[in-house]
Amino acid sequence: MSDPPEANSGDASPVDPEPAPDPPEAHSGDASPIDPEPAPDPPRATSGDASPVDPEPAPDPPRATSGDASPVDAEPAQDPFEVLRAAFLRRAAGDAALRLEDEPDELVARVLESLPAGLVVGTLLELEEPRREALLARVQPDRRAQWLRNAAYPEGTVGRLMDPALATFSPETTVAEATEFLRELTRRSFITYGWIVDGEGRLLGLLVFRELLFGARDDTLRQIMLPKPFALRPDMPLDEALRQVVSRHYPVYPVTDAEGRFLGIVRGGDLFNENTLGLTAQAGQMVGVDTEERMATPWWRCLRFRHPWLQLNLVTAFLAAFVVGFFEDTINRVVLLAAFLPVLAGQSGNTGCQALAVTLRGMTLGELRPERRLALLGKEGLLGLLNGFLVGLPAALVMFLYARHQGNAAAPSLALVVVLSMTGACVVSGLAGALIPLFLRRLGADPVTAASIFVTTATDVVSMGLFLGLATALIG
Repeated sequence: MSDPPEANSGDASPVDPEPAPDPPEAHSGDASPIDPEPAPDPPRATSGDASPVDPEPAPDPPRATSGDASPVDAEPAQDPFEVLRAAFLRRAAGDAALRLEDEPDELVARVLESLPAGLVVGTLLELEEPRREALLARVQPDRRAQWLRNAAYPEGTVGRLMDPALATFSPETTVAEATEFLRELTRRSFITYGWIVDGEGRLLGLLVFRELLFGARDDTLRQIMLPKPFALRPDMPLDEALRQVVSRHYPVYPVTDAEGRFLGIVRGGDLFNENTLGLTAQAGQMVGVDTEERMATPWWRCLRFRHPWLQLNLVTAFLAAFVVGFFEDTINRVVLLAAFLPVLAGQSGNTGCQALAVTLRGMTLGELRPERRLALLGKEGLLGLLNGFLVGLPAALVMFLYARHQGNAAAPSLALVVVLSMTGACVVSGLAGALIPLFLRRLGADPVTAASIFVTTATDVVSMGLFLGLATALIG
């Protein structure tokens, strides 16, 4: 029996069938029902496209900008403590007392403990006694005792600014004991120096923390203290205190009485802040603005402060008007004299204010000692003489030309009147600017208070009286 025939290429045999050929590879652009081309990936969403398969995430909600109100991120409410404290710092003592009338005692007491002692004491003295006692009962005992002690000293003195000295030690206290005490104290108070006092309360020395750090634990504070420290007096005026500390730039100054008993401390920042307020008030005092008046002062208190001085200024203005009226006949005969009255009053008034400013500055800096007062008067008189003559010459020339233009035959005499009256008025004005603050201080009054009102009155009366009097005498 013969072998079965081999299957040739292209033959199909049921016995040994030729394997099926490999499916044709799909070429670009071909589609095959046997091996279909896989579905393309869904398109990615691009800017502006929307896809149900891969949707674009929702945008973040817009942030609230200035002026928008958002219930999710609302602005936190302001702290009542900070609001009331800021209101206190913008006001003088009298206005601050009005501000706290409707505030709760607990909040007010907390605010008072955070403020400078000078403002606190002034504010407490403006309150009715029941409210004052209620507030004092809520503060720490050491601060209450210190504020009551400060109230015994007049305004504008060091005693009004004292804070309690918390870190006081006996000279026999050891370094270890002082360190342990300060460790607890500094957790609730700001401490700069320690103070060594004896059994009678006299200040013996100053404790610097550097010495405490490097001292042996068994050393006593007497061994490491700085003895006999510089101290202020409680009744010392602030300007005198500032002259004392101008070369001693310490953060804290002790205050002792005449027997050396330790009364409290004054912080350098509080001392200079009070002086700054005093200096800024001087410009207002010269024209009758009270030192209590600030930007936050209510209008009715401003009216009460300012109006009395305006009434006084009205009275003094009538004095100058009376002088002019006394020479009414002269003015009627030579009408052009009236045109030069404002010129004369303005120049002499300015001369007086210059002398006043220099005198007040000398008083503030302590340069105007009693033995120098005559020298000051001589200097201001000489300056008035020279300035009046030099200003009077061009003013006389203008008067001469003006009178000649109007055909007045007395033009040379009128020019002479101008130069003489300008010189004399400036001399008197310079002397008045120096004498008036000295006179006010002699009376026990503040030399700054409304000083410019009195200087202006003196210069107006003298300058107009001298000008019209000379014109009456020389022209007839």
